Amino acid sequence: MLLDKTQSLLLLIDMQQKLLPAIDAGNEVENAAAWAMQVALQLGVPILATEQYPQGIGHTTEKLAELLPENAVINKLSFSAWREPLFQQRIRRCQRQQLVLMGTEAHVCLLQTALELLQAGFGVYVLIEATGSRQPDHKEQALARMQQAGVILINKEMLAFEWLEGADTDVFRTVHRGWIR
Repeated sequence: MLLDKTQSLLLLIDMQQKLLPAIDAGNEVENAAAWAMQVALQLGVPILATEQYPQGIGHTTEKLAELLPENAVINKLSFSAWREPLFQQRIRRCQRQQLVLMGTEAHVCLLQTALELLQAGFGVYVLIEATGSRQPDHKEQALARMQQAGVILINKEMLAFEWLEGADTDVFRTVHRGWIR
């Protein structure tokens, strides 16, 4: 199934100040997340973010926090964001069925959130380049497990071109010039 920008919600899972430096290729993961957020903002796709125990792990990285809409961050203690009532409330309020996840760690919070969202009936997509773990094999194992469960793995260009739908609009030209080169 193709992504539809009118049905999509972008979810940033635990891309936090004290965790990201420990993530394999953390700068690349952060850059890919920022890229996806910029495209989402350009196309009117809502964005939510989670922070796992921010008192200990810190808040969302400055680069990503600057791109978040006001009141977009949901604090959590459960590894799966779906177990947090506020997260469920905010997801349902958006009335979007395609949830695009990115974040850390792939084999813990992102995996558990993705599997529970899938079980709750959502279409779940994971943006590979914007996902990371401390150990590269943990990320690969998490992606394989999620895919086996029915999560759809996508890359940045799949995301952008599916949301854009065609090349005959001003929005396409703006996004293409700014982010797809």
